[in-house]
Amino acid sequence: MIAPQHAHAATSQPANGALPERRLSLIDTTSMIVGIIIGSGLYETTPVIAGNVPSAAWLVGGWLLGGVFALIGSLCYAELATAYPADGGDYVFLTRAFGRIVGFLFAWAQLWVIRPGSIGAMAYVFGRYATQLYPFSPLAMTLRGDTTLTITSFTIYAAGAVAIISAINILGVREGKWTQNILTLSKLVGLAIVVIVGLTSTGPAPAPAPVPELALDSAVAAASQASTNLGLALILIVFTYGGWNDIAYVAAEVRSPERNILRALLLGVLAVATVYLAVNLAFLHALGRSGIAASDAVAADVCSLALGAPGRKGIAILICISTLGAINGMIFTGARIYYAMGRDHSLFALLGRWNLRFGTPVVSLLMQAACTLAAVIGFGAVSDDAVPGSGFQRLIDFTTPVFWCFLLLSGVSLLVLRRREPAQPRPFRVPWFPFTPLLFCAGAATIVCAGVAHAIEVGSSAALWAGALMAAGVPLALASRRQLTS
Repeated sequence: MIAPQHAHAATSQPANGALPERRLSLIDTTSMIVGIIIGSGLYETTPVIAGNVPSAAWLVGGWLLGGVFALIGSLCYAELATAYPADGGDYVFLTRAFGRIVGFLFAWAQLWVIRPGSIGAMAYVFGRYATQLYPFSPLAMTLRGDTTLTITSFTIYAAGAVAIISAINILGVREGKWTQNILTLSKLVGLAIVVIVGLTSTGPAPAPAPVPELALDSAVAAASQASTNLGLALILIVFTYGGWNDIAYVAAEVRSPERNILRALLLGVLAVATVYLAVNLAFLHALGRSGIAASDAVAADVCSLALGAPGRKGIAILICISTLGAINGMIFTGARIYYAMGRDHSLFALLGRWNLRFGTPVVSLLMQAACTLAAVIGFGAVSDDAVPGSGFQRLIDFTTPVFWCFLLLSGVSLLVLRRREPAQPRPFRVPWFPFTPLLFCAGAATIVCAGVAHAIEVGSSAALWAGALMAAGVPLALASRRQLTS
């Protein structure tokens, strides 16, 4: 039975009296959604997706289906976020629906697993392409005995991006949102150039420059070239659309949330779907499906058709901008989750302080940065193989099953809260209830199963670390609940 005190969770006042201010306009929130979704996935997964579908029509149809799934999820989150417009997003929904323990475990997972893995993965892609622009020799040091710690340029660039963008977000909401808006606009301009070049150029792609495999392990990549796998293709498409739900975490900072949250979700997802379709049509026109599947750097291959070597460098700059935009958005939104948890759980009260001087949750941002840097270094610098940039795949394995498990629970929370709190004002109600949230939950459950199956198949040590960290959070969640009831 749910404890009766859960209903007031995520509504208490911070101890220092400071509260978030509604500074995010419709443009800011839409820019955040677009900036978070369009990171590196479009460039990293598109060749593998093309290799796992039987025709160009299936490729376009797959991206359309992914956009529809993201739109269904957005409708579910629009109802939840407008009914409960407080910072913390899923933390608020899960706490109200299932109690303090589940809400705490969600925030714990975000702090130690989901955000470090997601931000760290984007940071590694930034490091990969920054290294292409300005490479330097890795740093190596001998620890104990014959153990060598190698810190590559990938890791240094990745860690530097996390540290600098975290510092920008600490300085204030204005600085964070303007950074996001500029990065999002820059990446959209760059993608428009890719689309124009792709739609006006045809011909065989030049021999691609050798680059390390980052998005998938070599076994999956090899299999994708040998046979059709529609399930893998759809999972990768849904992964590439990920990030639209992050707007719920900053609901308390959105102006007129009862209108702008829904508008931002719909505009953001529709804009991303339009961009993804346009880019893939441009890729198909320039290279064909088989050419996309054979490419190691599809956007660079397309641009080099008309622009040569400068085009490849321009794409490296574009991808750096795209990843920085995703990193900034995830850092901005993620810290609001721990802030919400800190208000309700005295064990983590420091995280629930809103800094009066900067107008941001400074302690939460610092803690998030520390956990992310630990993940970047732990899964990247301390490497057990010689594959450059293999930290990216470890971070994806570390994050995926846990992330989608909680996304599934958030979908279920909509069903629970509709029944339990019928009097709650709901400025927006998801259409075709309960079919729409049930469809979203079914899709999320499919991805959870696929992520667990992949982790078992490859024997991922990163997934074991994620499981251990989640287990460590259980006694703390129980202790926090006992502390409230005593």
